[in-house]
Amino acid sequence: QVQLVDSGGGLVQAGGSLRLSCTASGRFFSINVMGWYRQAPGKLRELVATITRRDNTNYADSVKGRFTISRDNTKNAAYLQMNSLKPEDTAVYYCNFKIRSTILGQDYDYWGQGTQVTVSS
Repeated sequence: QVQLVDSGGGLVQAGGSLRLSCTASGRFFSINVMGWYRQAPGKLRELVATITRRDNTNYADSVKGRFTISRDNTKNAAYLQMNSLKPEDTAVYYCNFKIRSTILGQDYDYWGQGTQVTVSS
């Protein structure tokens, strides 16, 4: 059974930095797209950043230039380096991996449990 565990959230002052991590465990063939999403209170979950197996990245406009997504395929892990944090970045952050269980299978979405990021002004 595949499981994602994300971590690294916390309380930080505006302008500070945090680094989120997400690691997948279990049996599977490959992890294709890795991504981070966030959900603030009263708002819908939104895309923050994604990275493909070939390290092609995509960012929400609101985080471009401040956040950097990366991955380590040897560790089945993704990271989100968040710099110059703003109060509006406050949210629960979730990792999302599109995982293929077998060589001929299709990708399925797996989610981490979420990690709280709070940015004080």
